[in-house]
Amino acid sequence: TQRVQAGEIMAYMKANNYEVQDAGEVITFRGIVQRSTSQAFFLVFCTALGMASLALVLQIQFQDLVLPVIGKPNWFYLTLLSPYAGLYYWKSGDRVDDIKVKLVTNDEETENEIVVEGNDEEIERMWRTLKWTEKGMVKVEGIF
Repeated sequence: TQRVQAGEIMAYMKANNYEVQDAGEVITFRGIVQRSTSQAFFLVFCTALGMASLALVLQIQFQDLVLPVIGKPNWFYLTLLSPYAGLYYWKSGDRVDDIKVKLVTNDEETENEIVVEGNDEEIERMWRTLKWTEKGMVKVEGIF
């Protein structure tokens, strides 16, 4: 029934630290997605790898370059800028996430339709957790 599904959605959202922001025909849940240390370190690593690649290209391209004050530049010092990518992420890492849910039932109250609008990752996780299927789709069990 619609009441049971609404309860499941509410329990799921509460378990994932979402609060009801607005309740009407469309229910809006708001939650804060916290920054992640592992994502910050991964971002620093990827930036360092990118800067090292850029430095290699610059080293090959400008082999004979001599600058007036510093002489022959060591382009690999660019990799020392990579921690700033992690710092930038860390300062702006927390973000507010809104999810809107609308429950619609047919006239005979035999079938419920749930319209969810929000972050793709969160919607995908919600589908898996609550064992929903997309309208018009049939779930096929995997081999493994």
